[in-house]
Amino acid sequence: MTDSVRVRSAKVEAIAECWPMITALLGGTEEMREAGKTYLPQWPNEDDNFYKRRLAVATLLPAFSRTVEVLSGKPFSRPVTWADDVPARIVELFDDIDMQGTNLHSFLAGVLEGAMGFGINIVLVDYPPTNGEMTVAQTKATGVRPYWVSIGANSLLDWRSERINGRELLTHLRFVECVTEQDPQDEFAEVHVEQVRVLDSGRWRVYREKQNQNGQIEWALHDEGVTSLKYVPAVPVYGKKLGFMCSKPPLTELAYLNVEHWQSKSDQQTILHVARVPILFGKGFDPDDEITVGASTAVISEKGEADLKYVEHSGKAIESGSKDLERLEDLMRQIGAELLVIKPGRITVAQTRAEDEAGTCALQRIVQDFEDAADQMLQVTAQWLGEKSGGSLTIYNDFGAASLAEATAQLLLDANIADVISNETLFSELQRRGLVKDNITWDEEAKRIASQPQRSALRKHENKPQRVSVNHEYEPG
Repeated sequence: MTDSVRVRSAKVEAIAECWPMITALLGGTEEMREAGKTYLPQWPNEDDNFYKRRLAVATLLPAFSRTVEVLSGKPFSRPVTWADDVPARIVELFDDIDMQGTNLHSFLAGVLEGAMGFGINIVLVDYPPTNGEMTVAQTKATGVRPYWVSIGANSLLDWRSERINGRELLTHLRFVECVTEQDPQDEFAEVHVEQVRVLDSGRWRVYREKQNQNGQIEWALHDEGVTSLKYVPAVPVYGKKLGFMCSKPPLTELAYLNVEHWQSKSDQQTILHVARVPILFGKGFDPDDEITVGASTAVISEKGEADLKYVEHSGKAIESGSKDLERLEDLMRQIGAELLVIKPGRITVAQTRAEDEAGTCALQRIVQDFEDAADQMLQVTAQWLGEKSGGSLTIYNDFGAASLAEATAQLLLDANIADVISNETLFSELQRRGLVKDNITWDEEAKRIASQPQRSALRKHENKPQRVSVNHEYEPG
């Protein structure tokens, strides 16, 4: 067996160009430091030890990860709901949709966050292998049931598709996964095994690294089986959709700006380090002259041109660096907020006839596509269970903003609610945008907040889907 089963195809590589950068940004300061010169280049003629020290103290402003978290969380600020047309057998799965204890609401929230970050996320509607057909009673007795699996972008290796009954469906999917098994040599330990899963129409295979007869490690067939479906039961979820299984992260430009901020911030830290340590400059002294500098010492020279003084940084470079960082931070906030600004978008023919039809923001369109994808997941689940229709879900998407200023303010507020930024930072940013008077200080405002009557505690929505009655039919595709 060749090792090509573990290699990414050209199709996946075409959309994976920025995935390493995004992976590093989502990993935070530790991952960015580990990436080293990839995202923090070494200066020309910079000493290796100095660079290592500069890298060791660099810290990341997690603008990209915070924006992804806040934006992907907005649709799930309210519970996912479903209509009466969802079969009861499927509703029973919602409390543990992935057989890992994750409810439907939390599972879908994680999927959207993956799509917002990397541009694509796959949901596999899987079914455990069984020996022959089983009745409803048998499936309940054995616990055999469909379950959903989230496949992240970094796991994708290859895919193929065909148009079946008017819909583009996957007929081949290859991805890498990690499974946990008991260590065969130690009953109290577990081992993590990497394997490649290959799904084809009506067939599945699993490959693992094994030692061949020559003692070499190669990828070989580990397990295989058949399925009753004529397509791969996997549904793609997109960030910025470009085509079937083709997309890009909607916040790509924010990611590049975050890397630029990482580099600029490191430069600024270096300048500050140099500026804080004045350099003693002397002229007119002989090289052999002993000079002692201290509180109770004096330097004497009989040469008229002799001079001894501390040279300090002018501070202009520090100011320029600080302004550059502020500029980058403003741009990053703006890019995130732009996804919330309502713009004319993809509307139906019926909608174009209504003159007062409101547009939608980019995030709303992403959520609408995601909602359609979730309905497809329900339909695949229904096919596994022998149901005619899977019904439909509703995901909250009423969060468009009329202007960039409003969107930015809303994004800041969401970040504050999510404990991503502090109350003081929120106040400062709102003041900088002219939404709070300049003559009000945070200390004064904090005292006012502390002295005002406490509001009654608001109940937070449980991250649990809820049933609602909606009178419409599900149409596949």
